[in-house]
Amino acid sequence: MLTDDVQVISVDDHVVEHPNVWRDRLPEKYKEAGPFNSRDAEGRDAWTFEGEVSYAVGLNAVAGKKFEDIGLEPLTFDDMREGCYVPAERLKDMDADGIHAQLCFPSFPGFCGSRFMAAKDKDLAAACISAWNDWMIDEWAGEMPGRQIPLAIVPLWDIEKATAEAKRIIDRGARTISLTEAPHAIGLPSYHTDHWDPLLAVLNDAEVPMSVHFGSGGAPTVAAEAPFTTAIALYGLNSQMATVDLVNSQVFTKFPKLKVALSEGGIGWIPYILERCDYTWERHRWYTGMENSTKPSELFRKHLYGCFIADDAGLANLDLIGEDNVMFEGDYPHSDCNWPHARKLLAESLAHLPDATAAKVAEGNARKLFNFPRTS
Repeated sequence: MLTDDVQVISVDDHVVEHPNVWRDRLPEKYKEAGPFNSRDAEGRDAWTFEGEVSYAVGLNAVAGKKFEDIGLEPLTFDDMREGCYVPAERLKDMDADGIHAQLCFPSFPGFCGSRFMAAKDKDLAAACISAWNDWMIDEWAGEMPGRQIPLAIVPLWDIEKATAEAKRIIDRGARTISLTEAPHAIGLPSYHTDHWDPLLAVLNDAEVPMSVHFGSGGAPTVAAEAPFTTAIALYGLNSQMATVDLVNSQVFTKFPKLKVALSEGGIGWIPYILERCDYTWERHRWYTGMENSTKPSELFRKHLYGCFIADDAGLANLDLIGEDNVMFEGDYPHSDCNWPHARKLLAESLAHLPDATAAKVAEGNARKLFNFPRTS
């Protein structure tokens, strides 16, 4: 069971950038073209970047709303809780939810900064990424010491710049780098190539894990006529495909200290995927270049971590996954979050587990993976 002394850590939440994140931090020559937020003639808060206008999606900041009141319509800052973008208010919402610490992914840049891949001016895009990282370190996490695990993004389209930015921001205190779970799906080289080696070497040597949030490699393919519930229910497939891809690669052979958190992918599927990967590996490794590789399930338990919001099927089979390979996530303020009842519902889900195991899942595994010790 979850005892009162456990400081629950959520390894997947989201921050909505305040309107002036980039105008406050970009070099002067980039401020006009860089992202800024303003209210349009129809009363909607709009982001403008390189002259292109976009809007926040309603589902991305709905904490506290009734299910029947959420949707895909554009969202204004007035529509969301201040905890989405104000550090002091986020702390209040975390306390109300029973969450001691969080790890937050970006909103406007995309989960791994992929929005900036489409920028016309790639120097501007790289500057936007560095500005976001500095804002995360100095303002968002900086104003909540011990309560926010700093995450960083890198310019995915340029491996040299990505590697340099990773080094810079890890030195500044970043505890994880957000990368896409399927680079090949967004026009980049796959993890089966040596393209990513310089960046992965930095993470390996610094013992800083990758965080791969489902959907960063694109949405699952569904029928055009299908309701959005179909796609939402299938998004976890991205994490399954990423797992199979990674445990059938040479990534962990080359980088034996590299760890990967599968953000928002759930855990109920893990026992079957590991069983299936091992089954096919035993039969087909000899002619596929995998004859000297490590058994996929062994790679998973050494290198990968499943993350869940609500997953009773996975927790019922925790012995088949590994109690050291599972972490909790609250997903505040997205539509899957259970604010302000996250700790209560987590405690109910963990009630059948020994205290020590529940403590690992709710806190200990995250502190170890992200090198984020208790401060109080």
